[in-house]
Amino acid sequence: MTVHPSLQTSIDAWTHSIDAITELVDPLAESEWNRATECPGWSVRDVVSHVIGLECEMLGDPRPIHTLPRDLYHVTNELSRYMEVQVDVRRCHTAPEMTSELEYTVIRRGRQLRNEKREPDAMVRWPGGTEVALGEALTRRAFDVWVHEQDLRRALNKPGNLDSPGATITRDLLLSGLPKVVAKDAGAAPQSAAVFDVHGPMEFMRTVRVDADGRGTIDGSVSLGPTVTLTLDWETYVRLACGRVRPEAVPERLKIEGDQQLADAILQNFAVTP
Repeated sequence: MTVHPSLQTSIDAWTHSIDAITELVDPLAESEWNRATECPGWSVRDVVSHVIGLECEMLGDPRPIHTLPRDLYHVTNELSRYMEVQVDVRRCHTAPEMTSELEYTVIRRGRQLRNEKREPDAMVRWPGGTEVALGEALTRRAFDVWVHEQDLRRALNKPGNLDSPGATITRDLLLSGLPKVVAKDAGAAPQSAAVFDVHGPMEFMRTVRVDADGRGTIDGSVSLGPTVTLTLDWETYVRLACGRVRPEAVPERLKIEGDQQLADAILQNFAVTP
């Protein structure tokens, strides 16, 4: 085995989700590629273009030389401008062009991952001109591809894979950001505790505790008399945490017990991805 064992989980999750995306879009009619997704300003075609573009960058391909139009309202900062180039350059591509490029990119990237011989801490190129450790890069790509698979499923009304390997990686990555959301961003008081009770295909309960110095930690033990408890389904958790929907748009999917003010502050700061 050439691939380091600790990398295989992320590679398997990426493979599962990228194959699911391919299966979703292969039969689409031309008009279905234009369906809007919950990613601001992005259609089904745009989400697939984004996935293709980032995998090409992971392969080391040169970025397209392309000038963006000035009227893209959803491009608000340098990161979104960077991401938009790979998307906008493909907006004129037909359905067959999109599916063939996706297939070709997946074949190339799959071969690269199967032949990966580097250690998890090896530094690799990351979109945006920075470098990250290989293990982190593969985890983040598995996360990104699964989240975009779900964007496509909602746009196409084809739900599924909410408990797939990519969902497990997404859960762990999103939970790692919760202590900062509660303790720092929402400003929870010292010695307070917030419980997140999530049900559905991925079921879990986590408690974020804020210590006397205002630092947050997270664990799976039950908190007696928490300051606030938020109960919601897994898909809503993902949509909120990935900035796909605002809490005020899904009140029927949220149950709040305890400190309403703290709950509101947590939910307003819940999105941990751009």
